[in-house]
Amino acid sequence: MQANYSTFLLAGHTVHRIEFFPATFIDADLLWLPHHAQLTDAGRKRKSDHLAGRIAAAHALNALGERTIPGIGPSGEPLWPQGISGSISHSGTQAMAVASRDQKVLIGIDCEAILSENEANEIKEGVIDAQEESVISRAGFPFALALTLTFSAKESLFKALFPEVKTMMGFDSARLTMLDNESLTLVLTRPLAGFEEGTAFALHWTRDRDCVITLL
Repeated sequence: MQANYSTFLLAGHTVHRIEFFPATFIDADLLWLPHHAQLTDAGRKRKSDHLAGRIAAAHALNALGERTIPGIGPSGEPLWPQGISGSISHSGTQAMAVASRDQKVLIGIDCEAILSENEANEIKEGVIDAQEESVISRAGFPFALALTLTFSAKESLFKALFPEVKTMMGFDSARLTMLDNESLTLVLTRPLAGFEEGTAFALHWTRDRDCVITLL
């Protein structure tokens, strides 16, 4: 599969990005992955997305001196090497990963295409509540952009927390309380294993063409 590799900084952290061309993907490309047999029954899009994400992760690990590729956990989560925390995201024809040589740090990254106004209004009730809509209104951003950011930030938070809480989380598990030009804050609306209700998490964000990227 043809792909281009680059990096960029977000909140002082290096994000490793792969821009890939799905039309060039062939099943033999998966043989590069030690866990390729687990993807045998996956669809073509799933295979190319997964491969691009693991290529990004391999670059993130290589930057830390690790020569390995994260496997697949029982819930589909990436399995990072002992002593390392990391996160992977893919959207459209790009994938990205970030990793840290600190297993205790929480890391979550997410990339989302910015919703249209119609799409944002159609899904908003499943993503935010009335309090969050008020926060978004006060922030002064176009509603579709702000909702996409909130959606993405919650995805980043859930990715970061999953290794600790080992449970799936709905969008109502966290509430947006602040949004500005570079960051946003999410607060847990219920206790999760090891985290009390009301625990706040600060995330950073950036816009990249027609996408937003959020990082915890």
